[in-house]
Amino acid sequence: MEKDIFESGHYYHMHNRGNNKENIFIEEKNYNYFLEKMKKYLLPIADVYAYCLLKNHFHIVLKIKDQKELPEKFKEKIHLPFSNFFNSYAKSINTAYNRTGSLFQEHLQRNRIENEEYLKQLIVYVHLNPVKHKFTESFETYLNSSYRSYLSNKETSIERDFILELFGGLENFKFYHNERRLVYKCIIDAIDKMDE
Repeated sequence: MEKDIFESGHYYHMHNRGNNKENIFIEEKNYNYFLEKMKKYLLPIADVYAYCLLKNHFHIVLKIKDQKELPEKFKEKIHLPFSNFFNSYAKSINTAYNRTGSLFQEHLQRNRIENEEYLKQLIVYVHLNPVKHKFTESFETYLNSSYRSYLSNKETSIERDFILELFGGLENFKFYHNERRLVYKCIIDAIDKMDE
């Protein structure tokens, strides 16, 4: 399947996991390091709407800035900051943990988001990912996702206002998440019963 190419003015859902399903976050400090790299490399070219970092994979939802907002050096090479971001993180992890080879599985997975309804669904999906993969029962308290940034008034690099407006306010934002969590819970419970 051909991968979506990055183009200015479009929304994307990006995700990848560790090579051979290995962990890409070895210890707690790696999560913050990854976010610092994301800010350094991606914020000049994109607005980030959501992220979730799990031990062996990650999800990021973003929009590439319009052509006129892109730095001149990236107008024809939008892919370059993504490549620099993941190469930089992988090299740091390899050096810090005395490992060799590819940290990530193949190439970055990216899917274009064609409409705002699907954008909303993906943001909820990304925030609920720790529940889906049974890392936690409470996505609200999971530390390595952008969900808590939406509940806070603190400064953030997440484009909070646009998304809250898209959901029709903070209360609707929380409602959508809680409603979807109930669906996940039913699915997970059904799978668990089948495994008994």
